[in-house]
Amino acid sequence: MSRPLDFWGKANTEGMRSMGLKSLIVVLFGMVSQIAAQNGMVMSVYTVTSKSVSVQWNKVPGASSYKVKATPKGSLESSSYSQFGGNFVVGSVNSLKPNTIYIVEVEAVDGTSNLLGRATIEQITAPDVPGISKAYSKLSNSITVEFNAVQGASSYILRAESESANFFSETQVSSSPGTVLNLQPCTEYMLSVISVNSGGRSQPSLPQKAKTVVAAPQLIAASPNSSTIQLYWAPVTKAVFYALDIIMEGSGIRIRLNTTKLSVTIPNLQAGTTYCTKGNAFDVDNIPGDDITVCQITRPSPPLISQIKPSSCSPQGLVVNFENVQGADRYLGLSSTGNNCTSTGSQCILSPVSCGQNQSITITAINQAGPSSPSKSMNFITFPCSPQTLWVEESVPGSCTLHWGAVTWVEYYMAFIKRDDGTEEFCNTTRTTCSYTCQCSFTYFMNVFAYNRAGPSPPGQVLNYTTFPCCPKNVSVSLVSPETLAITWAPVRGAEVYETRAVGSSDLILCNDTSPVCALSDLRCNTKYSIVVCPCSERGCNNNCSATTKETAPCQPIITRIQQLDPFLVSVSWTASNTGAMYTANLLEKRGSHTCSSTGTFCEVTNLPCGTMFDVSVIASTSAGSSFPSFTVPLETVPCCPESFTVTQVTQAMTNVTWSPATGAKTYITTLTSPRGNAKCHTLSTSCLMGCITCGTNYTVSMEILSSTGHKSLCTYHGFSSTTCCPWSVKLYRMTNNIIRVFWHSSSSQSTYIADLYGSVSNYTCTPQAGANFCDVSEIMCGDVYTVVVAPLSQGSKIKFCSQRMYSVSCSGSNVGMVIYRGKRSLD
Repeated sequence: MSRPLDFWGKANTEGMRSMGLKSLIVVLFGMVSQIAAQNGMVMSVYTVTSKSVSVQWNKVPGASSYKVKATPKGSLESSSYSQFGGNFVVGSVNSLKPNTIYIVEVEAVDGTSNLLGRATIEQITAPDVPGISKAYSKLSNSITVEFNAVQGASSYILRAESESANFFSETQVSSSPGTVLNLQPCTEYMLSVISVNSGGRSQPSLPQKAKTVVAAPQLIAASPNSSTIQLYWAPVTKAVFYALDIIMEGSGIRIRLNTTKLSVTIPNLQAGTTYCTKGNAFDVDNIPGDDITVCQITRPSPPLISQIKPSSCSPQGLVVNFENVQGADRYLGLSSTGNNCTSTGSQCILSPVSCGQNQSITITAINQAGPSSPSKSMNFITFPCSPQTLWVEESVPGSCTLHWGAVTWVEYYMAFIKRDDGTEEFCNTTRTTCSYTCQCSFTYFMNVFAYNRAGPSPPGQVLNYTTFPCCPKNVSVSLVSPETLAITWAPVRGAEVYETRAVGSSDLILCNDTSPVCALSDLRCNTKYSIVVCPCSERGCNNNCSATTKETAPCQPIITRIQQLDPFLVSVSWTASNTGAMYTANLLEKRGSHTCSSTGTFCEVTNLPCGTMFDVSVIASTSAGSSFPSFTVPLETVPCCPESFTVTQVTQAMTNVTWSPATGAKTYITTLTSPRGNAKCHTLSTSCLMGCITCGTNYTVSMEILSSTGHKSLCTYHGFSSTTCCPWSVKLYRMTNNIIRVFWHSSSSQSTYIADLYGSVSNYTCTPQAGANFCDVSEIMCGDVYTVVVAPLSQGSKIKFCSQRMYSVSCSGSNVGMVIYRGKRSLD
């Protein structure tokens, strides 16, 4: 009991000194009840019994002894004392009265009996010790204890101990008797009782032995048949024999059996009846242990089948009627084919029932014990199976026969044939065929039922048979391009897709479409095709429709050669692989077109304009249509000659040639030709300066014109004569009578010349006779500088490019004086 001392150590003692006088009640399972502090001294009551109180205190410095005193509160009875040395901190006071309130006081004194500290607590003692009057066991897991009540006890604690079972327990009860639970069967226990109040517990009463009874056998019941119940159980510890009481439910009849075995069989019982069995195990002292009761019903007796018939609710079910038997919870119907049904009444329906069978059927009654023996079997022939493998033969268009396979247990067949427009017919027959009229473009739905006394077969295979769609009407074939045919027709009932076939000389073209129109493209050109439109459905395609013949357009020509025979004539050649085709060559340019036609392999186009770029193509035509144009070949005619051409002499040795622009021309080569020499100019423009011209010479003028692609034209124009050569060594001489003579040298004695003198004041002109090389100017004004130009006359006009000379004419009195050469000057 050192825990309270440890709990109130030094730290807590110091803390309590400053609290003053107060009391704190603490419940610590009867160990520490109260704590008191006074005058620096702390004490606690930690153990209270019926006749003693144990206390604990702190050490007081200088104390040589401690005195513990217990005084009954409100009583004149004397106090009880205990004295302890200065080293003690724990002490008790004994010989107290049970269930009495005491004032407990601890005093600390020194060696001279001076009081150093004091603490006081009120404490009630525990009640008196009760006594056991009787202890016994009626159940294997409990013992009941009867005891006397004591004054002041608020409750009681039943203590049970067993060394053999290594068991200890305390059970709190409010009064006698009390029961200790959770015990082991057939085990001896030591039992005692403790009284309890707010002060604590009393001492345990004198112990008393008691033994639990044996456990009950754990009975397991079963009924193997309708007249027997079997009971069995596991061995019960320390049981010597077993007692069984069997009672039929609702009856006072009891069967008593004693046995040392672990199982018994009870025969000759009623079927479907509940029997309850109470079982006990007895120990060696012939004391019965716990009892247990189990109830078991016997299996029911076999039912009796009264009738089997087809179900009106379920065509594939059989209604089985039978008589109910006692004790049955439900019934199970079984057929020889493995079908089953359950019911709580007097009938059940076997479903689904297979067709075409001779079934053997039994009924079994079932309850909690299990099934009874099967009833006597009864046979039943079920409805026939549905005819299978339906097929249709259409020997000739419009006449169909429905076939099906034979089935067993059948009396007759009923075939139903319904057309997709609602028309329906049927036939009743004992054979396996049925003939009917079938039309094209219709779908027929057919099924066959077999019948016997049990009823019709279930719905079997529904055969869809679609006749071939009718051939389309108003088939129209047209050529939409040289290699494409467009076919249209009126829609056909029942056709899901149309297959259009075009058979040529060596190929087959197919077109499948759901619309009543088809375009057959990529056909062979210049070929006759046999075209058939076949309507198709799930059944297949109607291949008996008539054909339409249509020829494709001619094949595309290929230009092999274009030859320009002269500037205005072109020959176009091509390949010709078509039969009976007319070919047309087209020469197309911006301003228009030119054509020629032929049934052969070439044609000629005349009157073509010069300097023109053409796109040349050839197309073939027959009564079927026109081919694709051939690939275009470019053609360029020779460039045109300029409409105007002018040669102008600029100097004695240079000319300026100009001309109008020529259609189709890119560059120009102009040539002046003479026996005395040639001149040539190559240019992109419409004019050209040509040097190295010989004066007084007749030239032939021609022009070569080239296009941008190298085509060439040669143009010849009227001749050109260069002017008479300019004279040279022009001089002035002073003559008599104020006459000035102009003198020159010339290369032609037949030319006529003119001489001009230009002064600052006056100008003078003189013209010699033909063939002469001088002329005279009279009455010339002296004292001036004259520019002198002598030029030949060409067609009455003076040549303007001859050179000039400057002379100064001085005066000698009023007459011409000196004539002085001042040098040459260029033309302005």
